[in-house]
Amino acid sequence: MVQRLCLRPGAVVSLVLEPRTDDRRWTAVLSSAPVFVLVSGWRVDADGTARASLRCAGTRGGTAEITARAKAPDVAGAARVAFTLHVDVLPYPTQG
Repeated sequence: MVQRLCLRPGAVVSLVLEPRTDDRRWTAVLSSAPVFVLVSGWRVDADGTARASLRCAGTRGGTAEITARAKAPDVAGAARVAFTLHVDVLPYPTQG
């Protein structure tokens, strides 16, 4: 699944991923550009819901891809990307 989101510099949003219906569990959330969008506060609740905070850069604009990985807990191998969020940080216009 892929989603897009546009935010202003300094914005903080909560990413909530519902429990998966297959046997996979959320394992990690990563940012392709932490200088623009930093992932913090990652946790997975007992019911399988995953939560993270996304903090945008305070003054700069740019683009980051946030990926959430999932895998079955009893299967060897790397987790795969199951959710992607494209975040555009758009600064306020300086001229009207």
